[in-house]
Amino acid sequence: MNEIPKLDVKKTKDDIVEFVQNKVSEANADGLVVGLSGGIDSTLAAFLACEAVGKKNVFGIVMPSTTTPTEDKLHGTAIAQLLGINYKEIAIDSILNEFLSVTQLEEDKLSIGNLKARIRMSIIYFYANSKNYLVSGTGNKSEILIGYFTKHGDGACDIEPIGDLYKTDVYQLAKYLEIPQEIIDKPPRAGLWNNQTDEDEIGMTYELLDKILYRNLEKDIDAKSIADELDIEVDEVNNIINRVYRNKHKSTVPESPKKTTMVI
Repeated sequence: MNEIPKLDVKKTKDDIVEFVQNKVSEANADGLVVGLSGGIDSTLAAFLACEAVGKKNVFGIVMPSTTTPTEDKLHGTAIAQLLGINYKEIAIDSILNEFLSVTQLEEDKLSIGNLKARIRMSIIYFYANSKNYLVSGTGNKSEILIGYFTKHGDGACDIEPIGDLYKTDVYQLAKYLEIPQEIIDKPPRAGLWNNQTDEDEIGMTYELLDKILYRNLEKDIDAKSIADELDIEVDEVNNIINRVYRNKHKSTVPESPKKTTMVI
């Protein structure tokens, strides 16, 4: 059985902390800004940021909209208070509505959801620039691989501390760092529209997603063998594999064609 290896949580935490410290030092930055959604990923990123640079050098921003579950907004501010970091709550609806009014484009759920993510990242970078801080990303490996994030939105950051952790790894490290159980138990959701959950959108649980990703990308097992081993349809496996390749552009530097020089 090719199960995902159990995370060495202490070593992983230490490695991430050292990585963050080095990147902040290399950039000659004074700290980190973290967007606090109230979810497990942003909470873990905030905990690790405090471990790396100290709570006085971490700034949190909670940015609710009308589609943000009240529980998530409360969890975002509660985590900031628990960690003892400075933070600010900024509702983004007025910014969103102004943009929609000015553009007068036909509205659709996905475009508005992505716009919300980009508005939030603009605010985060405004604060980062004004404080000489780096922006800490909150994306995990599972979401990055399948492109489950907004390009130039929640995917935009200076460092991605938990970017090599599958979602199932995130849960292990969160428990080790004693993140509040109510946040660990809460269904993952972006709150970009009403009644949204990550697993509904992805079409499977994170546990199953991670098993597919690990087997295909790290063990090079073919789709049919994965489907047989996990007792699922091969189309489900192929869908995930295709999403990985289709969304690679979202996490790479934009490509340019090579120039042609004259022969002298």
